[in-house]
Amino acid sequence: MTWRWGFPVTVEEELNKLEDDIRRLKVEYEIYFNGASPRPPHDTLYRVDNLIKRYSADQFKLNFSQRYRFATLVQKYAINSQLWRRKLQEKEEGRSLTGAPKRPVEAPAGDGVVRVVCSDPTTEAGKVEQLLHAMQDAKRRAGDRTGGLDAAAFQKFIQEKTQQIKDKLGCNKVQFSVSVEGGKVKFKATKAD
Repeated sequence: MTWRWGFPVTVEEELNKLEDDIRRLKVEYEIYFNGASPRPPHDTLYRVDNLIKRYSADQFKLNFSQRYRFATLVQKYAINSQLWRRKLQEKEEGRSLTGAPKRPVEAPAGDGVVRVVCSDPTTEAGKVEQLLHAMQDAKRRAGDRTGGLDAAAFQKFIQEKTQQIKDKLGCNKVQFSVSVEGGKVKFKATKAD
């Protein structure tokens, strides 16, 4: 038995609270994904995670029916949690739930190549984002998965590649191009002076 605000709380009450918190978490995530809330429901998620961890470690304190109910709630939470993670990743990648980019990608040139010129990617975040969207679009057109493209890692890669080419070729600007050739994504970086 645990205590809350000086009063004993039964396992049944805590399982009821867990069920209510999972339901509330589901609603709060829907509100967040629909754009009505500026941030994900971290507080409710923290409460649910803590309660699940506590009872996962102390299952010997539960009788059979409580263990069954707890396992059902954990399974429900795990299924929803997987869905929320996928939706969060899609939101961070700038895709809608249908998989289409929310922001338009720069229209490819007549030859189907997207070209972006960078001099300092740390101050040209819009250009790096444009490249990322062009890369995601090219991967989709080539039939590849886009889930492995992490925005932060891509930004770091562009910064390193820009500096490397500027040092190697002695130029001030680097032109990046993204295209699909022969069913494969081609990503090139060249001098742009």
